Amino acid sequence: MYIQPVNSSFQLPNQYRNYCLADQNKVNYFVQQKENALPYITDVLQHSNNENQITETLYILDRMIDNGTKNVDKMYPVLSRFNNTKSPNIQTFLAGIYRKIQVPDAFGPLVKMLVQNSLNPNPTPFFDPNEEIGGAILSYVSDRFRK
Repeated sequence: MYIQPVNSSFQLPNQYRNYCLADQNKVNYFVQQKENALPYITDVLQHSNNENQITETLYILDRMIDNGTKNVDKMYPVLSRFNNTKSPNIQTFLAGIYRKIQVPDAFGPLVKMLVQNSLNPNPTPFFDPNEEIGGAILSYVSDRFRK
């Protein structure tokens, strides 16, 4: 899948900063909306091919989960659209979301991402998605042993 970068207020990591910069007012607005914001989030993730917009939306969704938003696990069919992305930014946030929602169907794609990234490393990631992907896999495994 080709992800097209464009300008927005959301800033991806770069050679000087290994984290994203987001408009916290916008993030907080969606986080406060909880489940009411999920249709909008779903629509953006279904239709966007813009890396900044997708990454920003995944960041917002991650924060929504942290704030107790329910039913995010039901969004797996929409989130799975990005399972084959090569974008380290999208992979990092997607893995973080999968770690939190623990949808069983996401385990295989996480392993596939980690293997593909190991075989074809991204030469210039400003943060390593494999850390989050590996952590998500470990979380799946450890949570299965606790049950």
